[in-house]
Amino acid sequence: MFAWNSAPKPKPFQSAKEARANAYATGRKHWHNLCLKHCDLTQTDSKTRMKPTTPHYAAREARTCNGVLEAIGGTPVVQLRRFLDDETIDLRVKLESFNPGGSAKDRPARRMIEDALAAGEIHPGSTVIESSSGNMGIGLAQACRYYGLKFICVVDPRAQPQNIAIMRALGAQIEQVTKPIDGDFLAARLARVCWLLEHTRDSYWSNQYANDSNPTAHAEETARELDDAFGGDLDWLFVAISSTGTMLGCQRYFQDHRRPPQIVAVDAHGSVLFGGEAGKRLMPGLGAGRVPPLSRNARPAQVVRVSDADCVVGCRRLAATEAILAGGSGGGVLQAVRTMRDQLTGARCAAILHDSGVRYLDTVYNDQWVQQHLHIAPTALSELAGLSESAGATA
Repeated sequence: MFAWNSAPKPKPFQSAKEARANAYATGRKHWHNLCLKHCDLTQTDSKTRMKPTTPHYAAREARTCNGVLEAIGGTPVVQLRRFLDDETIDLRVKLESFNPGGSAKDRPARRMIEDALAAGEIHPGSTVIESSSGNMGIGLAQACRYYGLKFICVVDPRAQPQNIAIMRALGAQIEQVTKPIDGDFLAARLARVCWLLEHTRDSYWSNQYANDSNPTAHAEETARELDDAFGGDLDWLFVAISSTGTMLGCQRYFQDHRRPPQIVAVDAHGSVLFGGEAGKRLMPGLGAGRVPPLSRNARPAQVVRVSDADCVVGCRRLAATEAILAGGSGGGVLQAVRTMRDQLTGARCAAILHDSGVRYLDTVYNDQWVQQHLHIAPTALSELAGLSESAGATA
């Protein structure tokens, strides 16, 4: 074994400082060679070893933004090399958590507010009201704070406590409904929105469910960025749906450019979208209890329905294989890709991950929560995710 005191003796006329630098360099070279000898990850004779690609950290151009809202967009597209067991599938994910508000909803939130300001529908001091499970609320809270607007967000019990805390930190007023209407929390939220509009002076409903600025933001930004990332050669696009703004915007862009990929709408069991039956859902931001007006123009090539358990399994597998923490809907999207992988051989596929798993640490990534609400033990969860027990379980 190399000993730090075994470095070559100083050469004639070499200063003590130069000698120390020489010893340090010799030590680093030794440990580098030792790691290559004993940690050769290029070997493929063991299932625990994977052949990595040569790291290449291309310099990304730093941009100076004129305000935080200008930082929205330009989110990274990351290729997944380990998530699927099929090397012929080129699967890449768009990490929308890199937006300043932490989700894809930053894009339509900014667009809806700026369009309303330009149209004279609101002005500094107006009150914007919206129903949201969390992410759109954060995006609107950010945009409203920036433009000097008041914001009231109507949420239900499924909203993550951290999301509510973020909205409040940005100056939002929170109105939480506690009881569903005919089993539907969205109906209860919308009823509260209508009441607030009647009782709040100078108020405005951004209405993400029918506002065309929602899909327009994704057509002009999200879809274009994906098209650029794939050089105009994308075969499949997987998108989680709720208001359907993301999917509809992508659909418009690719149709206008006459090279539409097959768009797969990933919906939740218990969602009424595209003919689904209403039922209980735990994951926020996936599915809907009422059909939003925007969805009437949405034409997905396929609809894949995923359960709450599917969302957890997809998230856990992504974290274990790619070191990426995705939000609940993102796990559902990737689990849909897994179920369809036999159809995707040789294809170039993209999946939009709407938010980060950081806000789901107490739910999706908590074994106790999963066992209590989904009745899946940690060992069974690891098996469902195709992982070893040690890799799949988290505290």
